[in-house]
Amino acid sequence: MSITEPEATTAVNGSLPQQRRTYSIGELARMFEVTPRTIRFYEQEGLLAPERRGQTRIYHEKDRVRLKLTLRGKRLGFSLAEIREVIEMYDAMPDGNARQLKRLLEILADKRTNMERQLEDIRLMQRELDDVEMRARDVLERLDQE
Repeated sequence: MSITEPEATTAVNGSLPQQRRTYSIGELARMFEVTPRTIRFYEQEGLLAPERRGQTRIYHEKDRVRLKLTLRGKRLGFSLAEIREVIEMYDAMPDGNARQLKRLLEILADKRTNMERQLEDIRLMQRELDDVEMRARDVLERLDQE
């Protein structure tokens, strides 16, 4: 079910009202391949703020963008607090400003450092597994020769 409604204000040229796209929870869930429960969770966490008409949630383009940023942030390993901070900075200054961009760069640098540390831990674990596997094969080979 697509919901389209006239914008409350007139278009820039003063003519007909603009139409703005709205979404149901099901549409957003299908669009981003998440469950409606996930979307409601992000709403509960303050990351989305749909309009309410009775029991119906009406999501606007701003909510769609925020959900997209939230899901991208989660994929990149951002915490909900970090995602909220970036979204709030975006809301305050949509075109970005130096403070916002510096903070985003700090968050990205922290994520990169953590990922590099995790990658090194994974490599170490792989070497240890390789060593254990090699020793187990050696012992098994000796047992087979007896």
